[in-house]
Amino acid sequence: MKKWILLSTVSSFLFSTLFGQQQDTLLGNGAITVFTATKTERVLSNIAVPVQIISQKTIQQAGSLRLSDILSEQTGLFMTNGFGTGVSMQGLNPDYTLILIDGEPLIGRTSGVLDLKRITVGNIKQIEIVRGPSSSLYGSEAMAGVINIITDKSRKNTLGISARYGTYNTADLSLKGSIRTNKINYQGFGNFYRTDGFSIRPNSRERSVAPIERFTQQHNLGYRLSERTNLSLNFRHNSETIKNNITVINNGNSINSIGVEKNEDLNATLQLAHKLNEQVKNTTRLYGTQFHSSQELTSDNGVPYLDVFKQQFARIENQTDIHLNKQLEFNIGGGYIHETANSTRYDNSTSIKTNRIGYVYLQSEWKALNKLTFVGGARYDHNELFAAAFSPKLAAQYKLNKNISLKASIGRGFKAPDFRQLYLNFTNTAAGSYSVFGSVEAQKIINELNRIGQISSLEPSFYQLSNLQPEFSTGFNLGASYQNEQWIITANIFRNNIENLIDSRLVAYKTGGAQIFSYLNVKNAFTQGIETDIKYQYNQKWGLSAGYQFLLTGDQAEINAINEGKVFTRDQNGFSRKMSQSEYVGLPNRSKHMANLKLQYDHQQFFANARALYRSRWATTDTDGNAIFNTNDAFAKGYIQLNMAAGKGFTNGVAVQAGIDNLLNYTDVLNLPNLPGRTFYLSVSYNFLNKNPK
Repeated sequence: MKKWILLSTVSSFLFSTLFGQQQDTLLGNGAITVFTATKTERVLSNIAVPVQIISQKTIQQAGSLRLSDILSEQTGLFMTNGFGTGVSMQGLNPDYTLILIDGEPLIGRTSGVLDLKRITVGNIKQIEIVRGPSSSLYGSEAMAGVINIITDKSRKNTLGISARYGTYNTADLSLKGSIRTNKINYQGFGNFYRTDGFSIRPNSRERSVAPIERFTQQHNLGYRLSERTNLSLNFRHNSETIKNNITVINNGNSINSIGVEKNEDLNATLQLAHKLNEQVKNTTRLYGTQFHSSQELTSDNGVPYLDVFKQQFARIENQTDIHLNKQLEFNIGGGYIHETANSTRYDNSTSIKTNRIGYVYLQSEWKALNKLTFVGGARYDHNELFAAAFSPKLAAQYKLNKNISLKASIGRGFKAPDFRQLYLNFTNTAAGSYSVFGSVEAQKIINELNRIGQISSLEPSFYQLSNLQPEFSTGFNLGASYQNEQWIITANIFRNNIENLIDSRLVAYKTGGAQIFSYLNVKNAFTQGIETDIKYQYNQKWGLSAGYQFLLTGDQAEINAINEGKVFTRDQNGFSRKMSQSEYVGLPNRSKHMANLKLQYDHQQFFANARALYRSRWATTDTDGNAIFNTNDAFAKGYIQLNMAAGKGFTNGVAVQAGIDNLLNYTDVLNLPNLPGRTFYLSVSYNFLNKNPK
């Protein structure tokens, strides 16, 4: 795989040499810039793909503590509850959204979900959300899009502290500061968070959100080697301790367990950026991260349970940015990834699973006309565990005038099978002894169990087991935007076609009745809809914003079976009848309608806002037993959540803020266990120092 690093380095050197004497094109001062969409800084208004920016001010005035808090209030995003709090984008599962901090990926997913509550927002400068397949730049897991958290790297000398206390003994304490000299700049941040957790289930000892303590620290050190060369080192550490009190029901049996879960992740980045001349810039990044999780439980009957998972990810990447002239720019890069994992959930906790990936990518931006810009690119990934993946993308933007612009993009995304889907060898003794085997292990283990008489039956899906292939998606986005001094209106129509969707299936039963599951490429699915956002600034004090998403989803095989008259449901008397396509609702846990509304007052360091979130009903349980979700199945009710906040800043550096979340006190015990009732909070912050360096 080292040939990929060599290829990237040689390519970067050749481009640097060939085009080293051309002129640079600079961004305008004061414009909002975006990095994630193109892996280079661009003015937001010049981006050809759907991009959203969440500012530091928006995060602070919403009273958000964790990343999931602020993302839940954005158009088209909803938070999932299983295996931590994940984010669904454009109707796709959390598995398909790549989460970055300062451009580097976070690891440590459970069943494909990266828990967003691991991420504090106290040191975030802005959040960049890119919708649509982004594998042409970022590779696997970017099928739905990318969320990049840009941390605050102040250009001033600062020192500040903040504290917050709220319902359920929830406390949050942060300390951050920065030092800047002629050549050295440093930013430091520390956060402590704890809560007693809560339960909205009457007479239940299990808490929907368990008692937890989290500590996060992040340090960034930059050194200016010369006028053209900068070196930076970034380090982040997050640890959490969770008190577990779990009740699991499987095959009608209820099993209670208590214990402790501990999670820890480390991230470190070393970056060298060198500007060869006014035209060519080269950046080399070394990135390493580790996630370690352990859970120790003891059930009521004294049976112990230990779950340990450790994942490591290392990457070297080189990127060269070349400005040929005012009309044409290239970005060429490549890298090498070495990833390992070991777990008690695999065949042996000491057996280390390894994957190696080499990749190259190329992107070009061509300003064909003064009003017309094209961006095209592609990435090639050579993965040791499966066939190679090629991910192209093409986008265009046309500015009708200074107020109106049109955007269109089409891209190919992919997601590689993860270690869990390949190597899992897990039997949950704390929940009825069901088993889940990865595709590499399933046939071998089940055949051995069958040989010794421990299998009672093999299901049809067992005979479909084979080597997993990557999941692919083709995404289309077509959008328009209008902007003047008072209004910003954006609309985006999207369609995602997913091929080779990996799903867990029941493949066998053990002699005692326990189920055995594994993973197969089984579905070709789609999501499509429209997202729109409106912002209106009435005057310098009052502002109004609103967002809406309309979403349709489906499995093409299910639709074909319905049209062919092969799917049956039950009428109100319980008799079987053919199901019509009008009764089909698509993929579960997706709402057809989602909306948000925000009213904001901001004047002379005082602000107040009210924020309403709406989600229509969504399918939860297949009650008629046909394995296809339809209008005759069980649904969670639609609901409205209302949040409010107000704050005041003072000239001496002190600021206070108070808020109420879920003012209407909406709860749903079965379908929204992580949504507490009405909660209150009060926060105070003080900036000791905030001045420009000498």
